[in-house]
Amino acid sequence: MSRPTFSDLGVSAPVAATLADRQILHPFPIQELVLPDAMAGRDVLARSRTGSGKTLAFVLPIIERIDPTARQPGALILVPTRELASQVTQEFVDVARVRGLRVASVYGGVGIREQGRAAGRAHILVATPGRMEDIANRGLVRLDAIRIFVLDEADRMLDMGFQPQVDRLVRRLPKDRQTMFFSATLDGEVGRLAHAYTRSARRYEVEAAHQTVEEVEHRFVPVAAGGKVEALVALLRADRGLALVFVRTKRGADRLASKLRAHDVRAVAMHGDLTQAAREQALSRFESGRVDTLVATDVAARGLDLERISHVINFDPPQDDKGYVHRVGRTARAGRAGTGVTFVHPEEQGDVGRMASRLKLGEEFQLEGMVMAPPRLVFTSGRRGGMRGRARRR
Repeated sequence: MSRPTFSDLGVSAPVAATLADRQILHPFPIQELVLPDAMAGRDVLARSRTGSGKTLAFVLPIIERIDPTARQPGALILVPTRELASQVTQEFVDVARVRGLRVASVYGGVGIREQGRAAGRAHILVATPGRMEDIANRGLVRLDAIRIFVLDEADRMLDMGFQPQVDRLVRRLPKDRQTMFFSATLDGEVGRLAHAYTRSARRYEVEAAHQTVEEVEHRFVPVAAGGKVEALVALLRADRGLALVFVRTKRGADRLASKLRAHDVRAVAMHGDLTQAAREQALSRFESGRVDTLVATDVAARGLDLERISHVINFDPPQDDKGYVHRVGRTARAGRAGTGVTFVHPEEQGDVGRMASRLKLGEEFQLEGMVMAPPRLVFTSGRRGGMRGRARRR
């Protein structure tokens, strides 16, 4: 059976041709599922793993459905970070130009009045919640003509505490609108939010056979506590593409980038304490290959979607299973291969081993000679008030 084309799913010939110029010829599974309903104006709830191509699943319906003659913004996409706002905007640019549509990014760290003027003239707004609310409160842009509303990475939006701003912005939007809701999970609070924002939404989920990204080679490397930098330098000197190195703290990112440069590794740090201009410069240098190693914290790296990241390296292990999945998802984007490496010093072997076991990566963890730790012993109350031990996988 032949694979469908974008034209088969209702994308216009000029837009499909623009995609073909970028060598995007066939939709990914999440796009194939979402596009027919999204193009028809229906509300959509979509869950798929990171790197699955979900951005085009909302970009294309917006491009096709927004009127280029309109004088007010007709589409609003809310995202959790400035970096993701920039990248989603870039995804719009080529296809929006074909239909004469203007796109504006709205996020903090740059001049608000200039940004507000661009937003007021745009057909499509890609924004972080706080800055979008600030611009709307100042009367620099109106949201009463929004026909399509997208909440992207909704689970992260809640994790970062943005729900109050999002709720206030949604109250400004017309009730008669199309809403598309994209998230890595649709359970719990995220599910309740999705139900509150949408009407008779079609729900689509793309399940991965493995909780982690299948195309990633997962490696767990034991290191002495004082030998991490040397191990990292040796790894970075191997043949590779771009490498994204995760650390826990902003100060740790600066410190490690400086140490790598002292070893002649072209590295730059990116974290939340940098100005927006400095963050954009760091990302630009990394994306262009002028530096080939980006040392980042989890928050700073959210939304990074670069094709050439061949290695994700956990210099500091992630805090939990979800953090691991999101980190390694920065490589192997949209079906490409990649390598995820986690450094493990002796004191971390128990926790990292249990995480690997939960993620079905126990075999990979043991390849380097490390031993899986038993499940944690969790104490629960007995019927008569005593404590009894019960092994439970955490």
